[in-house]
Amino acid sequence: MSFADRGERFRASFDYIQRMVESSPSFANSHGTPGGGLDMLPKPVAGKLPLLITGGSQQDSDWIAKNGDGWMLYPCGAEQQSGIIAEWRERIAADGTPDRPVMEPLYVDLADDPDASPQPIHLGLRLGTNHLRHYLQTRQAIGVNHVALNLRFNRADIKTTLKHLADEILPDFRA
Repeated sequence: MSFADRGERFRASFDYIQRMVESSPSFANSHGTPGGGLDMLPKPVAGKLPLLITGGSQQDSDWIAKNGDGWMLYPCGAEQQSGIIAEWRERIAADGTPDRPVMEPLYVDLADDPDASPQPIHLGLRLGTNHLRHYLQTRQAIGVNHVALNLRFNRADIKTTLKHLADEILPDFRA
């Protein structure tokens, strides 16, 4: 498949997934032509399958604001992330639709020293719990609704890391 038209293919895939919530959907697009003999089960309880757009997906900001049920942004500096989120929320408001969540994945390698300064790793940080708490508080302040902590690159024992997160981080983010 052509790399140049990947944005168009994304929109076709997005449409295909959305249409599959219909009973015995019948439509045609570049990903197939379900003629009513194919169905997705179970159907979403709310009548719609919520879809978060990841990154830009080769779409313009207006399309993302109009079509995404949320937006998953890759980690970047707080000032840049804040601007991206503010602009997106303005576009949603201009469209007259309710606000939607912003999510950010973050690879974490939790250091033994709670004061260990952040060091970049692939799509994340190696850092101590005090800096992680500050990072999450900053994200919350700029409008990130959910941060998915991924421990794939974590070098410490996972059970120990989860205990540190549960005891030292989560209490600061109770609803």
